[in-house]
Amino acid sequence: NYVGKGANLHKAGWTPHGSAGVITKFLNTTWLWDRVRVSGGAYGGFCSYDSLSGMYKCLSYRDPNLLLTLDNYDRIPDFLRDLSLDRDALTKAIVGAIGGVDAHMLPPAKGYTSLTRYLLGLTDEIRQQRREEMLGTTVADFRRFGEAVRAAQADSQVAVVGSDTAVAEANKDGRHGQLSVHRIFES
Repeated sequence: NYVGKGANLHKAGWTPHGSAGVITKFLNTTWLWDRVRVSGGAYGGFCSYDSLSGMYKCLSYRDPNLLLTLDNYDRIPDFLRDLSLDRDALTKAIVGAIGGVDAHMLPPAKGYTSLTRYLLGLTDEIRQQRREEMLGTTVADFRRFGEAVRAAQADSQVAVVGSDTAVAEANKDGRHGQLSVHRIFES
């Protein structure tokens, strides 16, 4: 199964902030790694947030536990609310995320990235502001992000690429609403 769930955080009140990059990277390497990959048996799992559209999504792949994965996505706000990070752990989270902001690029990637930033209106000033917000991330930012995720859950959408059996079991359980089946490949 491939299990996804997403929602628009802007509609839930989240204002774009650089801390989201730190928080999503942290979720990928802690909560989602531990709960979806290690304990849940999925080949992988991650979340991402797009500051332009507001879309926040969690995805897993080669995942044998559709319902458990959805439950773990839903428990992210609680994880962030109850999180206790000392100064060292917070610094590691920030360093882990900021390293990807200005990663080395070969000329073709530089050209594509430059064009994309220009078309989206991502000026050097906006990018610098996001960097500074990332570097200034606090535990309070983690909690604020978690509350935005919680507020968005009522309007979230689930998408699963999986077997009829897995979807039928999820529908029988009913915790995550009724999933409808759309065949994309006929056997």
